Amino acid sequence: MNILKVENLTKTYRSGNRSLTVLDQVDFEVALGDTLSIVGPSGSGKTTLLGLCAGLDVASSGSVILGDKALEKMDEDQRAAIRNQMVGFIFQNFQLLQTLTALENVMVPLELKKRKDARAKATALLEKVGLGDRMTHYPSQLSGGEQQRVSIARAFANEPQILFADEPTGNLDTETGEMVENLIFQLNKEEGTTLILVTHDLELAAKTHQSIHIKGGKLQEAVNG
Repeated sequence: MNILKVENLTKTYRSGNRSLTVLDQVDFEVALGDTLSIVGPSGSGKTTLLGLCAGLDVASSGSVILGDKALEKMDEDQRAAIRNQMVGFIFQNFQLLQTLTALENVMVPLELKKRKDARAKATALLEKVGLGDRMTHYPSQLSGGEQQRVSIARAFANEPQILFADEPTGNLDTETGEMVENLIFQLNKEEGTTLILVTHDLELAAKTHQSIHIKGGKLQEAVNG
């Protein structure tokens, strides 16, 4: 069963009097619970592709089917509802709210869903990622690796069916990056969450079941692990 299907996906921007094609007729699909890496040089369209798959942006043509929903047929409110129901995100720059503690950051998506167990669930997740003793700290008081672990806990708080990670170890040193990688894959396996990640790290990409290579907006190859 596929959780994500991308067909003839094209994204074009206007730049002055000319048209700039960032993605050109990209096709791939991902099975529920699978892991996929999107690899390519800077400016190849990786992050644009991730955003389209998550419904953060709309394609110029083609189709993205997330679950059983065709995103191109939905308005922004409908896409936002789908993201809230089934999607989690991990970003390179963490995207934590600086005025909230680690615990409060993880509680945000749970409170948006009006979960009565928001505090208990967030506490359990932070303990799971090894931050049980850092819950009352603010992002500025945490290391980069600790902030990324908070963002991982927040991403899994919604119990997402699919997790999108954009260069999740890009701002971390090698040792910390490996720890974060292992944590993402561990949670992916334990929770049965589908993982789609953008990376320039070929060693990280090799850990996923499937890898697609993008260059100049075009799909170069798809490799099954």
